[in-house]
Amino acid sequence: MTVLDVRRVAKVYGEGEAAVHALRGVSLSVEQGDYVAIMGSSGSGKSTLMNILGCLDVPSSGQYLLDGVDVSRLNDRQLALVRNRRIGFIFQSFNLIPRTTALANVELPLAYAGVKPALRRRRARAALDMVGLADRADHEPNQLSGGQQQRVAVARALVTEPALLLADEPTGNLDSRSTEDILTIFDQLSAAGRTILIITHEPDVSARAKRLVKLFDGQISSDVRQVVAA
Repeated sequence: MTVLDVRRVAKVYGEGEAAVHALRGVSLSVEQGDYVAIMGSSGSGKSTLMNILGCLDVPSSGQYLLDGVDVSRLNDRQLALVRNRRIGFIFQSFNLIPRTTALANVELPLAYAGVKPALRRRRARAALDMVGLADRADHEPNQLSGGQQQRVAVARALVTEPALLLADEPTGNLDSRSTEDILTIFDQLSAAGRTILIITHEPDVSARAKRLVKLFDGQISSDVRQVVAA
């Protein structure tokens, strides 16, 4: 099953001579259970592509289907629903709510989706257990290490059972040991059949993915399968 299908997507900012062509006809297809890393230097278009894949922006032309839904045709409210229900976001800066427990942070997407308290608490505890933090459920972000905060963020991304996990430089603020912890969780999620797309500039991070896509000047310059070390 195809989870993500990008067809000749272009993104132009501005008009006339001042126009910036951030993406130039990008096509990309990701199957269920794939683990894809996207790399590119500054100005390559990877941030623009991530914003479109995450339904935070819309393409100027082309088509984007996520889990069979043509999101390039949705309005703002519909895009918000897709972001909440079909995409699990993991950001470099964790984006946890301070003075709120890990459990409550993980529950948040379910609260937005209208899930009843008892069920969302049960699902949030299961998600924290999945990332090895069941014993930290009642801790607030300032009581957790950076690596633990990012694991809470991964649990929050997983709790809605999204079609796609979208990670933007998820290890950018972490030390080497915490980075390895997070990448091990991604390996486990991939082995369990989760669909993962990670934006990174770190070769050690991209080497863990099954597939490496490189962007250059708004176009895909290479798209290769990788042999991942056991």
